[in-house]
Amino acid sequence: MRQLSLADRGQTISLDKSPDDATPICLSVARLGSLQTAGSCFTVWIQVRGSAWVEAKEGRFRMRRGEWIAFEKESRPLVQAGRSGLCIGLALNADAMRMLMELADCGLYAGRGLMKPAELRVALRLWRDALDSGLPAQALRPMLLHLASLQRTMAGTVQRCPGRSRSRKRQVFGRMQRARLYLEGNSHRVVRIGELAELTNFSSWYLSKTFQSLYEESPQALSARLRLERAADLLRDTDMMIGEVASASGFDNCCSFARAFRARFGTSASHYRESAAKLSPHSAKSLAASRKPRIATQS
Repeated sequence: MRQLSLADRGQTISLDKSPDDATPICLSVARLGSLQTAGSCFTVWIQVRGSAWVEAKEGRFRMRRGEWIAFEKESRPLVQAGRSGLCIGLALNADAMRMLMELADCGLYAGRGLMKPAELRVALRLWRDALDSGLPAQALRPMLLHLASLQRTMAGTVQRCPGRSRSRKRQVFGRMQRARLYLEGNSHRVVRIGELAELTNFSSWYLSKTFQSLYEESPQALSARLRLERAADLLRDTDMMIGEVASASGFDNCCSFARAFRARFGTSASHYRESAAKLSPHSAKSLAASRKPRIATQS
């Protein structure tokens, strides 16, 4: 029975649905390898070094060292590692998810975030320990608890979700997290509320009201902010023309982009690029981060 699925040095692997899907599997993608999971398991990915691209039902994501991302079982993410990249993961079946609820009275949700260096080292060690032990339930517990700790800030938000029972609140929050992840994975275009409603199986009205309540930001406002942050990244990291940046960030024309960018960052796109060019890469990213509104985020 498989315990590790490894795609390395340009190798491509697709995990089709099979009896083995009932068993948790350690995943690893390295050095231009690519791996796609089956749609029967919740998956969590952690970027250990370098970078990777992830394509899933929720969109396309860039992974950098220390970042993690989690997907619901229907997402079937395809992970493609960069030339020097290493991304590890776990495919968790229903039994593993139930174990986590019993251990920590919590679940794992779709979303993404950034680990501290110490947290990344612990995650890599626990992942190796689980693999070396053959992935019995006992060995998997420390890794599950560590993954749950990465989402510990979500506990309060889950309690604010509508629903009489704890299981209903968790269900609602899981769907809202997936909607949020979908917005992050589609920051290159305008996302319609109808798309999010279809993804979560909620009405547009219920989705908008609940999303605003949980994240203190409407889906439309978050989409606009993410598209402008994407534009800032492109201005800083590429040589694309301003018009090309606008188009790649979902704006119909340069005029609407210019107004929105100035309102968001307090300067023109061209001046932003000039200022970023004078700074070190780290300082430029810090500048962009300092201009982001400080709101509560759950991913």
